Amino acid sequence: MTTGLELDKVTVARQGSAVAHDVSLAVRPGRVLTMLGPNGAGKTTLLEALAGVIGFASGSVTIDGADLGRMSRPARARAGLALVEQGRTVFGSLTVAENIRVAGGDDTALTEYFELFPPLRPRRDVKAALLSGGEQQMLVLARALARRPSVLMLDEMSLGLAPVIVRRLLPAVRGLADEGMAVLLVEQFATLALGVADDAVVLAGGRVTFVGPAMELAASPARLHQAYLGSSSDG
Repeated sequence: MTTGLELDKVTVARQGSAVAHDVSLAVRPGRVLTMLGPNGAGKTTLLEALAGVIGFASGSVTIDGADLGRMSRPARARAGLALVEQGRTVFGSLTVAENIRVAGGDDTALTEYFELFPPLRPRRDVKAALLSGGEQQMLVLARALARRPSVLMLDEMSLGLAPVIVRRLLPAVRGLADEGMAVLLVEQFATLALGVADDAVVLAGGRVTFVGPAMELAASPARLHQAYLGSSSDG
């Protein structure tokens, strides 16, 4: 049975200092959880700990009921966890199709991802280094999906992109959840992210200051502002 990603009182530290404190949340199959918060709140650090880039100091994490803390980074990927990091790291010397094939995608997968991201189809045989920023982000997403994850974590995929491009990408993310994937979306465009999310959590000062329905947070800009300041009692 797939239950998604569950965090119970997770604390993550860098150089001996806690960056994220006692974070508890659940990313369920078929749902998008957007994680918001000011710069330096600990969002990227938390995702890196979940992916196995760094360790977490305490707490427990499970993916579909299996203990994530006991898994190596490759084992976490095999268990169904995928992280799309900041920076759009494509293989510049490889074509679009080759980038996807390197990640394990076959011709069926290519067809599937070109339907999901139509701008990539005519660029199939173009080297990735020659793509626009938006096209590169689509390719990074397609490459992550080629591993067939059950839980997809996206860290600021809009970084450096125009809002119009972000508006094209987010519906695709929503579509992945609608097909059953669990999606954890860390995003700087709060309004756009809340528009495609089911659930929301705000991290401020490394602590959860809000957790609840995305619609509830989107309907109350004052509450969102309060959560960003770390003064909310929610969560």
